[in-house]
Amino acid sequence: MSTSTKPYLVRALYEWCLDNGYTPYITVWVNEYTRVPAQYVQNEHITLSISPTATKDLSIDNEWVNFHARFGGVAQELWIPVGHIVGVFAKETGEGMGFEIEPFVGEAGDNPNAPSVADQPAPSLESAQKKGLKLVK
Repeated sequence: MSTSTKPYLVRALYEWCLDNGYTPYITVWVNEYTRVPAQYVQNEHITLSISPTATKDLSIDNEWVNFHARFGGVAQELWIPVGHIVGVFAKETGEGMGFEIEPFVGEAGDNPNAPSVADQPAPSLESAQKKGLKLVK
């Protein structure tokens, strides 16, 4: 069985954005295997900046995208199955690539570092008013 080309394309598009001075964004399909801030999820999707200025310790391996980011002033660790990435694009031009969803297959305990979105505490109203990553529609 061969490995998916998706993680390689995601990494290539990320590098392409940076090489051209663009801000790389990803759109992600969210379910119980995706750890993202629930308050920013709309219609089971979230769009996130993965630029070096918006993330810390970004890792894109063949199975997971993992990084730390601030939302409403609250630092959070995000875990995203690569198969849940719907698209990678440059914020400034919209150029990029869309992908089909490849649902993560496994048990909820398969990745102990990636608890469900429901396990995330909601930030307080005060912290939500501070600057952080913004939702791009």
